Amino acid sequence: MTQGWSAQDIPDQSGRTAVVTGANSGIGLVTARELARRGARVVLACRSETRGREAEDHIRSEVPGAEGEFRQLDLADLASVREFAAKFPYERLDLLVNNAGVMALPQGRTADGFETQFGVNHLGHFALTGLLLPRLRAAGAARVVSVSSGMHALANIDIGDLNSERHYRRWIVYGRSKSANLLFIHELARRLRAAGSDIVAAAAHPGYAATNLQTRAVRMEGRRAAERIVELGNRIVAQPAEAGALPTLYAATAPGVRPDSFTGPSLMMWRGAPAKSWRARWTLNDVAGERLWAASEQLTGVTYEAL
Repeated sequence: MTQGWSAQDIPDQSGRTAVVTGANSGIGLVTARELARRGARVVLACRSETRGREAEDHIRSEVPGAEGEFRQLDLADLASVREFAAKFPYERLDLLVNNAGVMALPQGRTADGFETQFGVNHLGHFALTGLLLPRLRAAGAARVVSVSSGMHALANIDIGDLNSERHYRRWIVYGRSKSANLLFIHELARRLRAAGSDIVAAAAHPGYAATNLQTRAVRMEGRRAAERIVELGNRIVAQPAEAGALPTLYAATAPGVRPDSFTGPSLMMWRGAPAKSWRARWTLNDVAGERLWAASEQLTGVTYEAL
């Protein structure tokens, strides 16, 4: 269905407004840049102002005349998420790309006391999407794209221990957070359909792409030898961020993307043109989706009006 699809195939985005979280580097930066290249006004939602401004300058240097603007957003702090949504300057939002994330970090907590990977990868984006939903509705046929991972196959969510308080295994917890991304999209798509909304909720994953996501944890722990090994793998084995961003860009812009679809690389979930990707059956479970949704509303204090 997507053979040969590339960034050159992105439809004209003129007149559309997009938000890309984690747009300061890697897949998020490429996604924001290519959307801007096709004429979208792109809001770069980043935690670091310094890196966000650098990304803004990079996009403008790569794409003369691009409409790209930085706005601060820390997904590890619900107060920051609420402030971002409250100060969002545009009446309509055509595209929300929930891209930012952390991977296999040492055990930690967000500003609100949530386990970091679950708090950033799922709860921050759950709150952001709900708070921006009125702007998405105003756009009509808007899209919400959440970036998950093939590593979701490591583990289903544990609804009784969402904050991993009983025991913490960093890769299992990461897998749970990525399964939560897919369950969120599944339940959001179901609720949008029931409400008769034209908003499309879809998911994507990049495969193995060379970004700083892989090196952050070992760098935090000061494990220089491990960091060098990861960097070597990124250079030799991984695909570049430009290729890793294609499934996200496809889900965000291609005609006919179906609600609750999951797009990834075509070759063994690793690299290649965007294609329908395998997903674990637990990410399509209605009961689990409802339970995660209810827990997320309770934890964040964000409810989705009329859904």
